[in-house]
Amino acid sequence: MPLLTIRHVTEYTYRQPVTFGEHRIMMRPRESYDQRLVEARLEIDPEPAELRWLHDVFGNSVAIARFDKRAKRLRVESFARLDHAPLPAHHVDVEDYARLYPFTYSSEDMPDLLRSIERQHLDPYRVIDTWARRFVRNDGTTGTVDMLSAMALQIREEFTYVARHEKGTQTPIETLKKKQGTCRDYAVLMIEAVRALGFAARFVSGYVYNPSRGEGVVGGGNTHAWVRIFLPGSGWVEFDPTNGIIGNRGLIRVAVARDPYQAVPLSGTWSGFPNSSTGMTVDVDVHIVDPAASIGVSVSDGAVNSRLNNPKES
Repeated sequence: MPLLTIRHVTEYTYRQPVTFGEHRIMMRPRESYDQRLVEARLEIDPEPAELRWLHDVFGNSVAIARFDKRAKRLRVESFARLDHAPLPAHHVDVEDYARLYPFTYSSEDMPDLLRSIERQHLDPYRVIDTWARRFVRNDGTTGTVDMLSAMALQIREEFTYVARHEKGTQTPIETLKKKQGTCRDYAVLMIEAVRALGFAARFVSGYVYNPSRGEGVVGGGNTHAWVRIFLPGSGWVEFDPTNGIIGNRGLIRVAVARDPYQAVPLSGTWSGFPNSSTGMTVDVDVHIVDPAASIGVSVSDGAVNSRLNNPKES
């Protein structure tokens, strides 16, 4: 089980001192059987007048910061150390009744999955539906896991990854037409596609790292996004269409949500003179520090700096 350290720093700068409103911070990794949090700390400058923690409706850890000082800079640094247990590649157990598509979720699961099955984007001409049906065989022998894996792998192979530091996502139809986008664009596309086929799917925000020298990943140096799909017998299973990863290998969950806007790492407001903002920088480093797991491996996903022109919200 590799021991990892994660350092995530976001910094906003301003020409004159500004007043900060309430900020919502989602940077603490989720704890589970496959990732055990050993240490976590959050440092904020200027120091908030109040900092409290809560669990949101999805069980994500959220810090709420309130400020009483004006400043020309806001810096939020999250540090975490955790044990990460990658599951065997493509090791997904599915109940017999769900091994072939189509199938219906059980009456016990369906009430809690309904909101994760609902479509979130308009598709009047059924563009996403038509694309998703390409992965379904006509002879009734469509393997559930094989179909979902094929969809993730096709996005990785046929679409062009283009980094974009501005907030928000493309619509799934835009991503499909452009054949390019960011990790979060790919996640939204795959979520809508599998929901069109009746699957329950959720958006995941977190970090990606290289488990070994032989594996290259896309999306490092910043937060990463992928998909969780509910499969009877295994529960919520990770699919990363950016890197073609099936399972949790190299993926560290921080926030799970029904929609991307519910999993923003840092959000909040500021007030001051117009054009006070001079930009934002984001720096993410993930390191393998367990000697037994990192022989010949030195992993750093590096840093990405992004400058936004006069953002009104953090």
